[in-house]
Amino acid sequence: MRKSGQPTINDVARIAGVSKKTVSRVINRSPLLNDDTRKRVETVIADLGYIPNPQARALALRRNFLIGLVHDNPNAQTVMNVQQGMLEALHDTEFEMVVRPLDRGSATMLEDLRHFLERQRLFGVLLMPPISENDSVAKLCDDIGCRYVRMGSAVLDVPTRMVASNDREAVRAATDYLIAQGHKRIGFVGGPHGFRSARERRAGFEDALVAAGIALPRSMIADGNYTFDSGLIAAERLLDVIPRPTAIFSSNDEMAAGVIHAARQRGLEIPRDLSIIGFDDTPIAAHVWPPLTTVRWPIASMARSAALKLIAGEQEGEAEVEEPSLFLSTLIRRGSVASPPAAG
Repeated sequence: MRKSGQPTINDVARIAGVSKKTVSRVINRSPLLNDDTRKRVETVIADLGYIPNPQARALALRRNFLIGLVHDNPNAQTVMNVQQGMLEALHDTEFEMVVRPLDRGSATMLEDLRHFLERQRLFGVLLMPPISENDSVAKLCDDIGCRYVRMGSAVLDVPTRMVASNDREAVRAATDYLIAQGHKRIGFVGGPHGFRSARERRAGFEDALVAAGIALPRSMIADGNYTFDSGLIAAERLLDVIPRPTAIFSSNDEMAAGVIHAARQRGLEIPRDLSIIGFDDTPIAAHVWPPLTTVRWPIASMARSAALKLIAGEQEGEAEVEEPSLFLSTLIRRGSVASPPAAG
C-alpha cells in the first residue's frame, strides 16, 4: 500500500526488492541491468508516482548531475555535432549538459578549468580536442576527482577514458582513392598547428604518397585552421603552383568548401579540372556543388559513447559500461572526384 507523503528512492528499492544503487541505475538508463530488474523497478516507480530529486541526490553525492563539455575548437559545426551526440545519451536521464569553451593558449587555462570543474561540481566532463590531447588536463581532472573522457584522432588514454577515431588510416584510404583515379600531383590543406587531428591526417596523406612512390614537394602543402577562409587562402597558394595540382585533399569540409570557391573563381570546373576530398562529412559536404567526396568522421557517435561512459553508475570503482573506444571513419564518395585531365 502506498505511503502518505512523497515516496522516496528507499521506498522504491524496498518494494522492488533491490538496492538504491539499482534504482538509480534504472533512473539513469544504465545498460548494466537485465530487463526483468529494469521492468520491475519501473513498475514500482510508476505505481508509487516516485519523482527523482536530483538536488537531494546531488547533495548526498557532493556533485551535481551535470556533464561538462570542454572545448577550444574553431569549427562550430564540430562542437554542435558533439553536443548532439551527448544530448542523445543524456535524453531521459537526470543529467544535463553544460558547455565551457577554453583558450588552450592562455597561461591560466588549467586554473580556469579547475575553477569551472570545482564551481559546477560536475559528475563528469568530456574533453574535446585539442584540449583533450593535453595530459595536464587529464591529470587535473584526476586530481580533483572529476570523471573524464578524452576525445581524439588517436589513442590518448585507457579505453574507459577515451573515444578515438582512426584518422591516419582513413586519410590514407582517401588519398589511395585519388591515386587510383590517376592523380599524382595532389595538394594538401592541413589543419591547425597543435591539433593531433592535423598531424594524424597529414601523416595518413604522406603514408599513401610514399607507398605509391609519389614525391610531395613542400609547395603542394598549405596550412589551414579548419575554417572556410583558411581553406580559401590555402587553395590560392596551391593553385598558383606550376604545374598546379590535379587534386587536393582538405583536412576538413569547411576548408574544402573554401577550396571549391577558390577553384571556381579561377574558372576551374570540379571535378573535371580539379578533384577535391574533405574530412568530417558535415552538412556542408552534401550542400556544396558538386557534392563533396569526404571522410565521414563519426563524431556524434563518439560523443554519445563518451557521455554514456561518463554516466555509467554513480559510485567510484563501479563497473563501467561497455561502450566502444575506437570508431572507424569511412570514405563517402560523391561528385567531387574524377580522373585527372588527359594533359595532367
